[in-house]
Formats: sequence, C-alpha cells, structure tokens
Amino acid sequence: MILVLGAIRVRSGQLDAALALSLEHVARSRTEPGCIMHAVHRDTEDDSRLVFVEKWTDGEALRAHFKVPASKQFVQELSALCSEKPTMNIYQADELPT
Repeated sequence: MILVLGAIRVRSGQLDAALALSLEHVARSRTEPGCIMHAVHRDTEDDSRLVFVEKWTDGEALRAHFKVPASKQFVQELSALCSEKPTMNIYQADELPT
C-alpha cells in the first residue's frame, strides 16, 4: 500500500476557495482505480493549514492519479492559493494487524 501525506498553508482570505477545490479533488480522486482512501483535513492548531491523507493500492495507481489532467489542474490552482510551498511525502507501507 502507498500512503501519501501532504500539507498546505493557505494565504489569508483564501481558505474557502482552497477547501472547495480540495473537496472537489478528494471526491473525484476517490473514484479512481486503486484509491483506497483520500481525505482533506483542517489543522485544529493552525487554521491556515490543510492536511491531505491518501491510501493507494500501489505505486502504479498513484502514478496514474498524478497523470489525470484534473489532478494536475488541482495542483496548479491550489498552489496559487498557498502562502508557502506545499509539502508531500509518499510512503510504501504494510498494514499491521491490530
């Protein structure tokens, strides 16, 4: 499984626009092959920060996601609303039994 953790800081006055773009992206991404989970969260300690959490079946599914034209457009539009460069970390993970 592939885990993706990303975060952005939104410029003052742009949170509503960033949330709208993000929720649209999340809903679309959830329909893609290989998407196990895709979510955006507001940071409760920093109201200008949004955090993205994604799970994908494998690297191939994630690479296909990055190639979707709407994903590329999302990154461009969201980046324009950020106060600093977005962060993204990608991990290969195995789920452990609980």
